[in-house]
Amino acid sequence: MANIAISLCGEGRGHATRIATLVEHLQGEHNVLIFTSADAHEFLSRRFAGETPAGRIAIDNAARGRVRLVEIPGIVFQYSGGRLDVPRSIAAGLDYQARQLGPLVDRILRELDDFQADLAVTDFEPALPRAAARQQIPLISVDHQHFLLAYDLSQLPLALKWQAWFMSHAVWMYVMGASDTVVSAFFRPPLRRGWEHVVQVGPLLRREITRAVPRDGGFILSYLRRHTPFATLSALADCGMPVKVYGLGHREHIGNVSFHAIDEQRFVEDLSRCRGLISAAGNQLVGEALHLGKPMLLLPERAHAEQLMNSHFLSGMQCGDFTPLEQVNGDVVRRFLDGIERFRPALERLQGRMDGTPEVVRIIERRLEYGSASLRAEPDVA
Repeated sequence: MANIAISLCGEGRGHATRIATLVEHLQGEHNVLIFTSADAHEFLSRRFAGETPAGRIAIDNAARGRVRLVEIPGIVFQYSGGRLDVPRSIAAGLDYQARQLGPLVDRILRELDDFQADLAVTDFEPALPRAAARQQIPLISVDHQHFLLAYDLSQLPLALKWQAWFMSHAVWMYVMGASDTVVSAFFRPPLRRGWEHVVQVGPLLRREITRAVPRDGGFILSYLRRHTPFATLSALADCGMPVKVYGLGHREHIGNVSFHAIDEQRFVEDLSRCRGLISAAGNQLVGEALHLGKPMLLLPERAHAEQLMNSHFLSGMQCGDFTPLEQVNGDVVRRFLDGIERFRPALERLQGRMDGTPEVVRIIERRLEYGSASLRAEPDVA
């Protein structure tokens, strides 16, 4: 049994879902210590329940290993007027790096001393990689964001390629000196020159998804972010089909649109039973929908470059379409529903074949077997 320290970005639910899946596969054999913040902390607290007096999460069970969750400060996207505010988000990130990152690394170093970590795993969180490097603990990077560095993005529009280059510098600063770099994405273009060592896997899918039996229940499922404009809800209400909306909390119905509080089991059931998905363009949810063979209309925010890139890749795979969130109207939604069958052939080729979890578990077990083999630094950004 090894001691594995894991850190993850707390923004959104994709990182948390990915790491929860990984921990479920590791906790039977290993002790796990998790560092995270914000949405991810809330999600994982429910997933691995059992609050201790110290405010940490613990599961003590000889058959399942031990999981501890430690809340840390993290970077949070900034919004203004219901839209992602990129300048404020960048400023908040720089302030975090200047004021909080150093003390946090020192805190994590003390935690790692107590935990006696054999391995560190990070999903786009900057403190644990720095602490692991100082203690010469092997580090595995498992995230989506490294596609900005490692993937051939030539098929993207010029503006998005420029944004990918700009954003890639933040990825490089977040994670340095990883022994293994794994990119978890629903798309898989060629790797860039100099990044051939990167391992490409599909999204890490929770057991509820891999065990689900998809069928058509005659309704649309929608997962929306907190700042979704009312015009989007009006467009869904006017689509002529029942729509179940998650992500905005419970509220009164609007026409055929019903609103549901986040319930992981119920959400998976609805995802497996829906006719199609109309959603924000997060990598994790897109991968889950592809695994279940669900056509998608993605609604990326215009200021959210990563979601726009995800949307272009999905469209190129012919498994769905996209429209910027700020431009959605009833005609867009009805056009998607009227042509939903055109996505079925491409979806059938991918259905049931998206899960990257077994490969990531193999990489972790291999690195534990190798022990503290010499770390390989990532190449410089071109």
